[in-house]
Amino acid sequence: MKGSRLEWIDDIPELGEQMLQVHVTFLDDKPFVESKTRGQRMAEILENLAATQVLGNVDPVLWQQETRQDRSLLGR
Repeated sequence: MKGSRLEWIDDIPELGEQMLQVHVTFLDDKPFVESKTRGQRMAEILENLAATQVLGNVDPVLWQQETRQDRSLLGR
């Protein structure tokens, strides 16, 4: 947005003279989490997730067999 006009970053939609309704959200210039602490915070979250052992009772081989199903190939 520049002033009161929107500028397209990617390809401009082909609308001709047709009007397009858009919703604009203004974001703060500052990142929500400082980039220096972002990695540290992510590591803490992953450590907490690992400590809960939510997936500790899942047999990975059995899970893969249940989840993955081979599809029949066309013409074979």
